[in-house]
Amino acid sequence: MTAEEILAYCLQKPYATIDHPFGPDSTIVKVKPPNYSSRIFAQLFDLKGQPHATFCCDAVTGDFYRQMYPGIVVRGYHCPPVQQPYFNTLPLNGKIPDEEIIGMIDHSFKAVVSRYPKYVQRAFLKEDNK
Repeated sequence: MTAEEILAYCLQKPYATIDHPFGPDSTIVKVKPPNYSSRIFAQLFDLKGQPHATFCCDAVTGDFYRQMYPGIVVRGYHCPPVQQPYFNTLPLNGKIPDEEIIGMIDHSFKAVVSRYPKYVQRAFLKEDNK
């Protein structure tokens, strides 16, 4: 998948918005439900001239993908060490099948949404079923 395809897929998620808090060279996709703070679930950026993505995950799923794609999927590249187990970074070079990337995006979105109160999570379900 290309960065543009990932961005388009992410923006189909309920309450997804684009932000550039780290400058114009990185695109951040956040979840921003009404009356709540936003949370990052996808980051797109270039690293050494190659497009990369970072997705949120739980520690177990993050480790699963790192073992499945050793040396390709790595702990969150730009995250502080304490947060690295909860983010995976991967190059967008075709070495990971599109279906796996879609799965990572979906997992990231669910992981972020699960941090909101239950009634806010229900609002996501309603929005997603429209």
